[in-house]
Amino acid sequence: MPAISYDDFELVDIRVGTVMAAEVYPEARKPAYLLKIDFGEDFGLKKTSAQLTVHYRPQDLVGRQVAAVINFPAKQIGKVMSEVLVLGFPDESGAVVLVGVDRKVPNGGRLF
Repeated sequence: MPAISYDDFELVDIRVGTVMAAEVYPEARKPAYLLKIDFGEDFGLKKTSAQLTVHYRPQDLVGRQVAAVINFPAKQIGKVMSEVLVLGFPDESGAVVLVGVDRKVPNGGRLF
């Protein structure tokens, strides 16, 4: 990967939000959940589709804080317009392990 400047990094708006709702998303081509995430007063409630079904159950995601890119253009995923990209790392088999915070922080906080 080429080196980037800090100014390049600042173009990616990564915020923390709390998952308010999570449900199986049967219309997705690959197993996924439909998430509604609260990013606080400034950014509000956003929805997205996320392929998290290997390591997470919907009821375990509700109340969890997650990191997401909030300034990508919205993308149609099945019948849902995905508004954010939830961030994670692949495990040894490629399944998503979420990026999160180890202490509660205010929703909408920006990663720096």
